[in-house]
Amino acid sequence: MTNNAVNETERMVVTRVFDAPRELVWKAWTDSKYVMQWWGPKGFTSPVCKMDVRVGGKSLLCMKTPDGYEGWNAIEYHEIVLHEKIVSTMYFSDSEGNKIDPEQLGMEQAIDGAYDVTLFEDLGNGQTKITQIGNESLESAKNSGQFEGWIEILEKLAAVVTELAQAK
Repeated sequence: MTNNAVNETERMVVTRVFDAPRELVWKAWTDSKYVMQWWGPKGFTSPVCKMDVRVGGKSLLCMKTPDGYEGWNAIEYHEIVLHEKIVSTMYFSDSEGNKIDPEQLGMEQAIDGAYDVTLFEDLGNGQTKITQIGNESLESAKNSGQFEGWIEILEKLAAVVTELAQAK
């Protein structure tokens, strides 16, 4: 399993290789039962997770910090290719999924017109590579801690995927 970052036209890009088939990684990424186990950086929990992964669908996720602060994200889906690709818009929201301006939280705006893109690549030999392309610049993501947060999130996802693979 590896992590690395690439500066793709200034957008944040994080990758991770999992020792599991693509369908299993997809399941862990899209099923609320599993997303609740990995959503948020190390030490964070996800007490609420409502996934509606379909074109036009909207997911709502809560990320709770170790000191009890609850931050919310909503995800709207624009394109889905089963087991291969998800194109979405993720934004800060309230607990009802209403958009909150990132500047209210001391963060920069997303890149205009940029979507989040998650790619699931079958590497063969039972391995899958996720490439997460964020809708913010790499510099902004590093300054705000989002870049490091995504690396930690993918680390937590790897633990969930490993458990699922072992249970099969």
